[in-house]
Amino acid sequence: MPNTGPERKRVHVAVGVVSNGADGILVSRRPDHVHQGGLWEFPGGKVEGGETVEQALRRELLEELAIDVQSCQPLIAIAHDYVDKSVYLDVWWVSRFEGEPHGREGQPWRWVAAQDLCTLEFPEANRPILDAIAQRFATLA
Repeated sequence: MPNTGPERKRVHVAVGVVSNGADGILVSRRPDHVHQGGLWEFPGGKVEGGETVEQALRRELLEELAIDVQSCQPLIAIAHDYVDKSVYLDVWWVSRFEGEPHGREGQPWRWVAAQDLCTLEFPEANRPILDAIAQRFATLA
C-alpha cells in the first residue's frame, strides 16, 4: 500500500548481527514502551549526523552491550515501511568483539543458535536479516 500521507523521514539504523564464533547470535528484547516493544531484535541504533555506519554500530554496541567491535562487515540493507514509521536498516555481521556483553540499559539479551532464531518474535523489518543469517550458515555447512 503506497504512503499517501506526508513524506515520512526514514530512520537510518546501524544493526549488528553479533556472532560468538560458534553458531550463537546475540539478540536483545525491545522495551515494552518503544516502537515494536516486547519483540526480539539485533542490537544497534540510529546513525547520527557525521557518523559512518560502522562508527554508529561501534558506538551503539558499546553503549548498549559494553562490547567493543573488533571486526565487522556489511551483511544486508533493508528499507521497510511500518504504518507509523519508516526505517533503513544497515545490517553488519560482527565476527569479533572484546568485552563480556551485558544489557547496560537493562534490556534482556541472550545468545541464540542460528537455527533457533525463527522461534523468536522479531519486528517485520528483521525478516530479511533472519533469511541472510540462515543463508550464511547454510553456505558454511
